[in-house]
Amino acid sequence: MTRFIFITGGVVSSLGKGLGSAVLGALLQARGYKVRLRKLDPYLNVDPGTMSPTQHGEVFVTDDGAETDLDLGHYERFTAVHTRKTDNVTTGRIYSDVLARERRGDYLGATIQVIPHVTDAIKAFVTNDLEDEDFVLCEIGGTVGDIESLPFLEAIRQLGNEMGREQTCFIHVTLLPFIKAAGELKTKPTQHSVKELQSVGIQPDMLLCRTEHELPKEQRDKIGLFCNVRPEAVILAEDVNNIYEVPLAYHAQGLDGQVCAHFGLESKTPDLTSWQEIAHNVSNPEGEVTIAIVGKYTSLQDSYKSLGEALTHGGIANRVKVNIKWLDSEIFEAEDKSSYLHHLQNVSAILVPGGFGQRGSEGKIEAISFAREHDVPYFGICFGMQMAVLETARSLAGLNKASSTEFGPCDEPVVGLMTEWVAGNEVATRKDDDDKGGTMRLGAYPCALTSGSLAEKVYGCEHIEERHRHRYEVNIAYRETLDAAGLKMSGLSPDGVLPEIVEREDHPWFVAVQFHPELKSKPFSPHPLFVGFVAAAREKSRLV
Repeated sequence: MTRFIFITGGVVSSLGKGLGSAVLGALLQARGYKVRLRKLDPYLNVDPGTMSPTQHGEVFVTDDGAETDLDLGHYERFTAVHTRKTDNVTTGRIYSDVLARERRGDYLGATIQVIPHVTDAIKAFVTNDLEDEDFVLCEIGGTVGDIESLPFLEAIRQLGNEMGREQTCFIHVTLLPFIKAAGELKTKPTQHSVKELQSVGIQPDMLLCRTEHELPKEQRDKIGLFCNVRPEAVILAEDVNNIYEVPLAYHAQGLDGQVCAHFGLESKTPDLTSWQEIAHNVSNPEGEVTIAIVGKYTSLQDSYKSLGEALTHGGIANRVKVNIKWLDSEIFEAEDKSSYLHHLQNVSAILVPGGFGQRGSEGKIEAISFAREHDVPYFGICFGMQMAVLETARSLAGLNKASSTEFGPCDEPVVGLMTEWVAGNEVATRKDDDDKGGTMRLGAYPCALTSGSLAEKVYGCEHIEERHRHRYEVNIAYRETLDAAGLKMSGLSPDGVLPEIVEREDHPWFVAVQFHPELKSKPFSPHPLFVGFVAAAREKSRLV
């Protein structure tokens, strides 16, 4: 029997529901259970693919090509369970599907209403596409009390009634603010949040209370009394030094034990050895490196969430602390180089991540030139690969007008719109005027590596599969020109048409990839490209 755990949030947003869900999944795994994690997002966008990264954070891409919420990245990093299209849904997707069915006549002339048609669609999403999972953890986005989340709350209320307590559990994440002037934690916001949840017919079984301070027993008892929750089911979620200590902290507070107690399961001792090792390695580095990320969405670091975590994983593998220096690429577009190059003088490595649009592109090219000319380890991802190719084309291949058709018509389209590519057994085609949403090359695709290349050495094999999210691609017609300028295409699609990896042999470590390796990196299984990149940064720091 599959058991369902529903995680809601209250008081304020950004309390860490996604992280809490991922950690609980990891703890249940450590007890020998099979888990699956899902996210219900209350916004009207069909998916986050067309949303600004500075508003919503990064778009996490699954193997099967879904553009999803960044919380699914947490789920994968903590559980290693690969998420799918059926693990993230938005209000927009639910309504689109319901209205499409109505247009087809599937409802036989019925009046379409939130209850039962929308809520039934949500319940179908929650319970469909399951195998033999012991637990499905379902996170409800937003904050209780928001009008947008009401259909989702009603749907899980119905599921709670239909399945009963033996198959469902409700966990509510709240905030216990500390009032410095009063010198105490305040429980009233949590009480009001639970009251709001109760008003829609849901009684939480457990409370996960975020706080910066220890919670006295009398206050824990008070929360339990006024929220109708057992005191031992009031779990304290204190701040920790890094997120990879959270599984150990939540276990110590009894989170997974209380979940097992709720379902009447035997309380197995979880095997937390790997998390203990990870936490130890993060807390006890043998050195430090500073890596500059030259991007265009640096005002919100969640825009590069998986990237930051993947660098941490590379640091874990190399036993070093990775300090990230966030730099807006537009600062490198000033006429006076002396006004900005000092930002890169003392860094151990430079990384240019993905992005869309022309804004900041020239600054990224300038940063890449610095890395190439000063033998600073360079790692380009997606747009960072395209800009590395343009830098070589302009600086070393004599193609002064080399550009990308993403920026408009150009004489030397070294980077151009992908018009077709092989997707499984079919050929996908795209045009300039296609809708933006869901029309990119999305999901996992194979790549063949050149024997003897740095890429092959790093991966330790000649055939890989990585996740993509892009609309433009380096033009294979310029391969010989780029090769003569020292930039080798060391990774291609199996048909040899699409360049996937480029590298320089005359540089200590210069690798750029079209895909997003950060999406597959995990603390207990760091991605080989990030392991190699951080190792090169460590070597550079020793030479400085």
